[in-house]
Amino acid sequence: MTSPESINTDWKQRNNLNTKRLAKWTAAWVISLALATFGDKFIWQQDELITAIAIGVNFIIGIVMIMVNKQHLIDLDELQQKIQLNAMGLSLGIGLIVGISYSTLDTTGLISSDAEISHLIIVMGLTYMIGIILGNRKYQ
Repeated sequence: MTSPESINTDWKQRNNLNTKRLAKWTAAWVISLALATFGDKFIWQQDELITAIAIGVNFIIGIVMIMVNKQHLIDLDELQQKIQLNAMGLSLGIGLIVGISYSTLDTTGLISSDAEISHLIIVMGLTYMIGIILGNRKYQ
């Protein structure tokens, strides 16, 4: 018979492994994105075939990263899943509202700069982190 301590230890080890796997695939995705974005300017001098391959590799790594993230979420306990779901919902909602408003400001000419996706990603990332912090604070 397995003891509660061994079950807890197994869960912690699995969670630790999932977190490390997610970190590695996220880092691989970020690096491949940087390579796809800047490689044509600084490494392979605007070769369209190499650029297309780099974007394709980035896309495939992104798909794997999503699958690893899904497994990470499945293996979390119910409370952590709830915190993650709430933070993701908040990030999606804020991202949608801010993104559409920001794009509308750009298309109507009310702002002089172009609406860039990187600004939206920053807003969503910060919103997600705030949601995680608030969720952890709420349930501790």
